[in-house]
Amino acid sequence: MDGDPALVLRTGVITYKDLKERISLLSAKLSTLVPQRGARIASWAAKGELTCLMPLAAARAGLVHVPVNPLLRRSQVAHILADSGARMLIANQGRLASLEDGDVPEGCAVMEEAHLWKQAEEQGGHMPPSKAQGSDLAAILYTSGSTGLAKGVMVSHANLWLGAVSVTHYLGLERSDVVLGVLPLSFDYGQNQLLSAWYAGASVVPLDYLTPRDVLKACERHGVTTLAAVPPLWLQLVDSDWGEAAAAPLRRLTNSGGALTADLVKKLRAIFPQARIFPMYGLTEAFRSTYLDPALVDGHPTSMGTAIPFAEVLVIGDDGQICAAGEEGELVHCGPLVAQGYWNDPQRTAERFRPAPEASEYGGMAVWSGDRVVRDEDGLLYFVGRRDAMIKSAGNRISPQEIEDAALATGLVAEAAALGVPDRMLGQAVHLVVRAATGGQNTREELAKALAKELPNFMQPKQIHWREALPLNPNGKIDRAALAREIAP
Repeated sequence: MDGDPALVLRTGVITYKDLKERISLLSAKLSTLVPQRGARIASWAAKGELTCLMPLAAARAGLVHVPVNPLLRRSQVAHILADSGARMLIANQGRLASLEDGDVPEGCAVMEEAHLWKQAEEQGGHMPPSKAQGSDLAAILYTSGSTGLAKGVMVSHANLWLGAVSVTHYLGLERSDVVLGVLPLSFDYGQNQLLSAWYAGASVVPLDYLTPRDVLKACERHGVTTLAAVPPLWLQLVDSDWGEAAAAPLRRLTNSGGALTADLVKKLRAIFPQARIFPMYGLTEAFRSTYLDPALVDGHPTSMGTAIPFAEVLVIGDDGQICAAGEEGELVHCGPLVAQGYWNDPQRTAERFRPAPEASEYGGMAVWSGDRVVRDEDGLLYFVGRRDAMIKSAGNRISPQEIEDAALATGLVAEAAALGVPDRMLGQAVHLVVRAATGGQNTREELAKALAKELPNFMQPKQIHWREALPLNPNGKIDRAALAREIAP
């Protein structure tokens, strides 16, 4: 197995023997640069050797990895660095050049990606396997909620390990598999692709794609057998011209970040008749929660399925009891995949991470998801909606308040409300409703230009609506429900 490919990069193939040596080399250097055990170390770079190895190298060095989405803008990166108390940021030269004075907090060193590897190779040395406990903190994954800036989910060594074992098991991953990694490595779903593939002895081809055609070409070039995506990408892929060489090797398609539709399943079946389709549901606070057996997909294309291995998923009513079949309740995830809460945020941790319901077999702490679901007579789960106003677009969780704060900070508007509007390609598209600042004009282009500087592409409003006044509810707050009805397609 040592000679099998573990990671297929543009620069060459890293075998499993290479992988072990490079992780040891990188972790040895990290431990000298940041010797404090438990210190946070952030990486902000495109997919490559560094970002793929950091989840294991940082853990081996006794550090806590903070992967930063490469699409984020400097202001959001600054928040993550400050909030996590990162002692070091590793990034490529272009991203480091985009930072401004004050973005990197005092006490946080900065290192360029290529320079780090050069130093590691010059220093040499190796780091023995980690002796960390399963409950020790391994990573902080930042994810948006319905309000405010991104919050850091604390993930343990056991969370990452058991997540890899669970997914490998129910997907049936094998050494012969080739996994195309198109999802961000800062995303728990994307990071698990690495760890589950390596647990199975498979190879991973990380890909930062610009167009669906890039995905097709990678599938053909590498004989990809396993492809994971979110619904907006699947919609683009099924409208693409798949050749036999690209489509035939695929034997496993996985989906998360939104439900499949019967029409989309039909199109996937037509292009990939030999592939098994795995719809999945998850939340960063508990990694994955459910998957649907591929044998049931045609009959139940919109179902979330049932609990994955190591997870217990309950539907709990407002009375705290398990809901009967057909009765709507909150999805509550129990078991060892539950994260440790939000970093440095006891208030929000207490709101989301609460003792498991009495009916739980696992007990302990559970994630009360805020997602409303229904379980049918056969035990299959179906998503109903969310209690909060969070926007889910192209698989990304987006805070409306973060967009609103950015709009208000421009000085061009006096009021702002960001909403998620149903969209065929994105799941939800971001719409921004604003009232101009006193004396201001409806400067749509100027506002869009200002937001482009502060927000990543996936947060940019698809449409900006100007209003003389925004509707208010009886409590004097912006009536988001009324706005949603106004701008609904």
